[in-house]
Amino acid sequence: MKKKLAIGVLGCANIAKRSVIPAINSMPGFNLIAVASRSKLKAKEFADIFDCEAIEGYQNLLDRSDIDLVYIPLPTGLHEEWIMKALEAGKHVLAEKSLSINYVSASRIIKKAKEKGLLVMENFMFLYHSQHAFVKNLLSSGEIGELRCFRSSFGFPSLNANNFRYSDSLGGGALLDAGAYTVRASQMYLVGRICAEASTLVSNGTEVNLYGGAYLKSSKQEYAEIAFGMDNFYQCNYEIWGSKGKIIAERAFTPSPDFKPTVILEKQNKVTPFLLEADNHFVNILNEVHRCILEKDFENKYLEIKNQSRLLQEIMNKSK
Repeated sequence: MKKKLAIGVLGCANIAKRSVIPAINSMPGFNLIAVASRSKLKAKEFADIFDCEAIEGYQNLLDRSDIDLVYIPLPTGLHEEWIMKALEAGKHVLAEKSLSINYVSASRIIKKAKEKGLLVMENFMFLYHSQHAFVKNLLSSGEIGELRCFRSSFGFPSLNANNFRYSDSLGGGALLDAGAYTVRASQMYLVGRICAEASTLVSNGTEVNLYGGAYLKSSKQEYAEIAFGMDNFYQCNYEIWGSKGKIIAERAFTPSPDFKPTVILEKQNKVTPFLLEADNHFVNILNEVHRCILEKDFENKYLEIKNQSRLLQEIMNKSK
């Protein structure tokens, strides 16, 4: 496998324009070839900004022989169709979260990826921010004793009514969007097999869930309390409560590349804030994609996707 990977983008989402494509263009390991849209005009708008080729139609990009990897920032409800087509075309895939609408869909995707010997990876960029390594170091050094409870909240106020997150057919809803972050974050710290014990999803008469929460428990008797929503006061944090103290990550999921996050360590009669260095988790996850492709390290990413989709499915099922 060549060291410089040719990449194409399926869709012109804001996250691609604002964060992911600029990160791609800043890295020597990638060569942005083209951006595809259903609209030639929209594709040209992106291509003019990022100095690449504009392609009308997603399949026309997949049919090219000069692309190794596709980044897919389409709505979740469109992921299975276009991930499967990308894999059939022999392309590795990095797709936005949530990767699939349910566990069955995720399983079909992973089965196809294994057959083709290709990488499929979910774009949870926050996992690769250095603040979480700092938190894990505090934990491993015994600063808060034994883990007792993981709590996480991610939510934001209402969006424009035309946003795909309010469409059930497009894979909308707070769980697959904000909730997915809190579920994934729980897996960074809970040990053993994790299952959803209880959940609440509230739609308020809409076709998708607007907010909710869940209780997760691991086979090691560790547990997580998570809350999420897209009709909520903004929250973007997690805390780890231990036998001797507590750790709080104040901006856990959405720090911009120039943002310096604060991690707070609380112990008896003492609160210590740590102002950390800024980090670009968009670049970091792309480095991981590059490594996985060059080293053919796919199985761990398959397992991460299956565990994540299973937990989301269990949360959906428990709320019924």
